[in-house]
This record gives sequence, structure tokens and C-alpha cells, in this order.
Amino acid sequence: MNSPKMTEDEKYMKEAIKQAKKARAIDEVPIGCVIVVDGKIIARGYNRRVTDGNTLSHAELIAIKKACKKMGDWRLEGATLYVTLEPCQMCAGAIVQARIDRVVIGAMNPKAGCCGSVLNLLQNKGFNHQVEMETGVLGEECSTMMKSFFRDLRRGLKRPRAEES
Repeated sequence: MNSPKMTEDEKYMKEAIKQAKKARAIDEVPIGCVIVVDGKIIARGYNRRVTDGNTLSHAELIAIKKACKKMGDWRLEGATLYVTLEPCQMCAGAIVQARIDRVVIGAMNPKAGCCGSVLNLLQNKGFNHQVEMETGVLGEECSTMMKSFFRDLRRGLKRPRAEES
């Protein structure tokens, strides 16, 4: 029996999940992101707020900064951003500002998400750019990763850092 073929969205979300696992490995909230243009990953990012001591070190902002450098422009028209957790207001705003065409989200964030949960900044008609959006791609895997992280955090468990192993 053949296994079902993985969609393009699932393929790239798997890559975002790999980035989220890098965040988890350094005791960061496991959020990962990749940006794709013309079927090629041009940028990757993962959450680094604690590591960098900087509130701006979200996976999406790190990936957007790298993508802009790679493209040589602040406009990322034609790009699709894949992220494991629904972006916050800061990241959703940056996505709109960067003119990203499409966002694919793994798990929604009912307490802080700004792509449909609390607000929907990506498709607000008041802005000069709206973003196509797909949600729930590998959502269970993304959600389980987040729940596991916070469960371990509540229990006082930290994953050993690579250099401590």
C-alpha cells in the first residue's frame, strides 16, 4: 500500500518544524519558520528571544530579515512563509509590511495569534496589502510540540543543551 503523497505545504512545514526543534534544543519556545520563493527555501528562522535577550528575535522576523538580505529588497512579493505557530501582532505586521503573498500556519494561537485568533492582521482590508493564508498544515504535530514544551516547563524540566549532553 502506498503512503499518501506529501503536499508542498506539508513538505515546507516539515522544514519549519525542523527549525522549531532547534529552538527547543536551546530551551526556547519551539517556533520555526521558513520562507519559500519559486519552490526554494530562501530563509530559515527559529525563536531566539531568551538566547538573544531580545523581544524581536521571533522566528518570523529572523527569517524575514534573512530573506530580505537574500532577495536584496524589503519587498518579499512572491514569497510564502511557513510557520509552526500563528504569528503574533508584531510578526503579522512584519509579514504585511514585507508584502509576503502567502502564509501557511501549523497551529493556531488562541491567546496571542493575529492571523485569525485574536485579530486577523493579514487580511485586514484597511491595509494596502492582504495575505493569502492557509491554516492547520501539520497542525497536530505543531500543537503537540508546543504543548509538550510548556508541559515540561511547568514541571521544571529543561532539555539539556547540546554542550551539556
